[in-house]
Amino acid sequence: MKIRFLGTGTSTGNPEIGCRCEVCTSSDSRDWRFRTSALVEIEGKRILIDCGPDFRMQMLKTLETDYFTELTGVLLTHEHYDHVGGLDDLRAFCRKGALPVYAEDYVAKAIRSRLSYVFEKNKYPGIPNLTLIPIKNQPFFVSGIQIIPIRLMHGNLPIFGYRIGDCAYLTDLKTIPEEEFEKLQDLDVLVINALRIKEHIAHQNLQQALQNIERINPRRAYLTHLSHHFGLHSFSERNLPENVFIAYDGLVI
Repeated sequence: MKIRFLGTGTSTGNPEIGCRCEVCTSSDSRDWRFRTSALVEIEGKRILIDCGPDFRMQMLKTLETDYFTELTGVLLTHEHYDHVGGLDDLRAFCRKGALPVYAEDYVAKAIRSRLSYVFEKNKYPGIPNLTLIPIKNQPFFVSGIQIIPIRLMHGNLPIFGYRIGDCAYLTDLKTIPEEEFEKLQDLDVLVINALRIKEHIAHQNLQQALQNIERINPRRAYLTHLSHHFGLHSFSERNLPENVFIAYDGLVI
């Protein structure tokens, strides 16, 4: 399995427009972050997790070094714009047929409302050809690959993380319901959000992320969905446990 971090930033991206803090003015490319998304490659399949407003630029950068023309499917964690704002740009991956997009019911409803032209009966040429496939909190398969949803709470909003093989990808969570921890046993890689140092109403901060990492006990953990308030990449990673790393755009593990 290969995981490519397409984006590791929060909803505003890094740098944030108009900000002159040390992170937003950093010359270290690891501090420049597109909105959070990842591409999982497994058994010859490519599965996209979330499709935010930076998707087009993420793909242009990716295809410079790893050219491909097909995606197997798209997993959506929730319906916030920074995770679904690039769905129209999936048209480039629909040339050979409909692309399946997996989402729970309330997320699919929001997508149908925002992109109503995509799902009209009489479609005009060139729009993305997407098939919304409803999922619930139970395992399902994408072209033979088992996907295990993980229920997370993004403040008061129920969202999904996903386990694929020995990897779990959890973003935007504030808390993990107690009954979901058993799905996270014996992980090789855990990707988990850590928005900033200070407490946040709907996202984990660094301390809370580290507490969950310690409990889940993966072999390696990577922090994502970071804001400019998290701090400089080069400084912040020095103070983490030896098996915890800060993800950055373009990182492949």
